[in-house]
Amino acid sequence: MALTIQKSYNESEGKWILVLEGEVDLHTADKLKETVNQMLSEKLDDIRILGDRLDYIDSTGLSVFISALKKLQKEEKNIILANIKPSIKKLLNITGLDRIVIVE
Repeated sequence: MALTIQKSYNESEGKWILVLEGEVDLHTADKLKETVNQMLSEKLDDIRILGDRLDYIDSTGLSVFISALKKLQKEEKNIILANIKPSIKKLLNITGLDRIVIVE
């Protein structure tokens, strides 16, 4: 399955909004990485990821989040995951990422 990415910057909240639809895996992680790097080069700010249409993410996708989080934490910014599916929430729990990103 493919990955569709929609990004926008919410000026009033001071954060990026990233909508992911499909799967983040070995074949699509580079697309996500390019998008996130472009966002952070424009404006280093919080990223709120809306995950209600994200069906799957593997370790390559998680590594994109970890890399972005390292850059963000230098500026006391964060990644917020919202509306993620139970299977992805379970993966975050298993990997311990639920302790370093905000899960809504």
